[in-house]
Amino acid sequence: MTTQIAVRLPDPLVEALDAIAAGTATRSEIVRLALEQFVQREERRKIDEALARGYTEHPPGGEDEWGDLEAQTAAAGRAALAALDEWDGGW
Repeated sequence: MTTQIAVRLPDPLVEALDAIAAGTATRSEIVRLALEQFVQREERRKIDEALARGYTEHPPGGEDEWGDLEAQTAAAGRAALAALDEWDGGW
């Protein structure tokens, strides 16, 4: 489904639009594409803001409800290296 809307544009903008559209697309196609890109950019901006807010409120590192992931990862790495040393005789 589509909805037709009326938009007033300044003459210089319409002239630029016509120059871009010449032989390649209609005004409607270009305006629709531009609006789609604008909406996508706005959606990405909102997601970026939410991510930034989340990292500000809950910075990475340190302990959270699952424990200290960084310390757990380091301990697992040390255990894996110790097991490898034991397996290969410290080669």
